[in-house]
Amino acid sequence: MKVLNIPNSLTIARIVIIPVFVTSIMYNQYLYALILFVIAALTDLLDGLLARLANQKTPLGTFLDPLADKFLLVSSFIIFSVNSWIPKWFTIIVISRDLIVVIGCFLLYMLTSTIKIEPVFLGKLAIALQLFILAYVLLNVNITTLPPVHDLFFILSAALTALSGLQYIYKGFKLTNAL
Repeated sequence: MKVLNIPNSLTIARIVIIPVFVTSIMYNQYLYALILFVIAALTDLLDGLLARLANQKTPLGTFLDPLADKFLLVSSFIIFSVNSWIPKWFTIIVISRDLIVVIGCFLLYMLTSTIKIEPVFLGKLAIALQLFILAYVLLNVNITTLPPVHDLFFILSAALTALSGLQYIYKGFKLTNAL
């Protein structure tokens, strides 16, 4: 199986887009940032779809795809928070959950010599809501007549994020027979 197939190429393209996306925000090129964010989101959708449909799943793609997602999300949360487009507490919750999951995976690997954690539904839902919020915020920066994101969306997303983090912790404990 080829390592550099179309799904993996799309994932690599997403990783390359991220610093350009961040730079466009730093230089107040918000329309470019919105376009780049949409392209990155589309590559995320397409790489997974193509990998499944064309049976082109690879270990590289399995590793790079969630990494690219995390790079996009974390860099977006940090720069949006710095620009006061989203609440700092929201950024702290999202990044803290990701750090806890990554550290948990590392510890799980150290204890069991394997990492086999499947994504949880709450985690997928939380990330989908996070991406929606980030896209809407970017759209709002470009079209100032749109209403701002309602606090309820931040609270709901933060709750889903925290609950999915707890679900991952529970799964980790079960895999190590700690529960």
